[in-house]
Amino acid sequence: MGGLFNERKSDVYKQMPAYLYPKTLLVTPNKTSLADMEAWILKSQLSYPLICKPDMGERGLMVAKVNNKTELQVYFVKSNFPFLLQEFVPFEEEIGVLHYRFPNEKKGHITSFTLKEFLSVTGNGKDTVAQLMAAYPRAKLQIDRLTAEQPNTLKKVLAQGEKLLLEPIGNHCRGTAFLNGSQHIDAELLAAFDKISKELNGIYFGRYDIRCKSIESLKQGKDFKILEINGVKAEPTHIYHPGASLLAAYKVLFKQWRIIYDLSMTNKKAGATFPSFTEGWKQVKAHFAHRKEM
Repeated sequence: MGGLFNERKSDVYKQMPAYLYPKTLLVTPNKTSLADMEAWILKSQLSYPLICKPDMGERGLMVAKVNNKTELQVYFVKSNFPFLLQEFVPFEEEIGVLHYRFPNEKKGHITSFTLKEFLSVTGNGKDTVAQLMAAYPRAKLQIDRLTAEQPNTLKKVLAQGEKLLLEPIGNHCRGTAFLNGSQHIDAELLAAFDKISKELNGIYFGRYDIRCKSIESLKQGKDFKILEINGVKAEPTHIYHPGASLLAAYKVLFKQWRIIYDLSMTNKKAGATFPSFTEGWKQVKAHFAHRKEM
């Protein structure tokens, strides 16, 4: 299915050299215990915070940053689905890069570069966090959710100039702003992603969600981790830049779908098989059933 429906993040990681992604444990209900997780944390020489996220999930659904053993236990108890317990990558920059390469090409192409600006507020010495959020359109949409999740935080009054990060998960639907970073696309960046692409087993198209120390270090191939690789349903997220044209976004999407089609036909000629309509429809129904269950 090329990552269209029901792809497991753990399966994608298996296609990648271990150094490219954070240390990760697949936690399976009724098979993995809290003691197993604690032993893995110790063996992997990790410390809190850690990340928990569904093995099958999208748009930040049920992704959580756990800060201690108690929070991990709460997440574990309420989860009735396989999830990944993962090293938290402390680098400040989070970006999305959409790269593709035809199997017969040595060089690929980068069609989207997105900078992520996490949801935060800056204090003025008098207003509460909730009041500061209410004055910011993007943050205003998150007040109800964060009131339920962090009621004490929203009652705080920040000092003048004090900045508070409200959401550490870089998803658009959780308040992160997606900014067009196409100015960073150059030959050095393309060479770095061509190198990564050639280390992946059978993956020729995807949006790489990455945390890195800096964009320059990423171009040099160091101080970065790939959080996820999203397949053919991956959006070129720079189209969500505030104020960007809807018409321009559709043009980008139609061009991307053409690339996916051409790439698929190339793979078909090389012997790749496609799922039948019946199998595809089963995958669609399974996707929505899983989402509803979560």
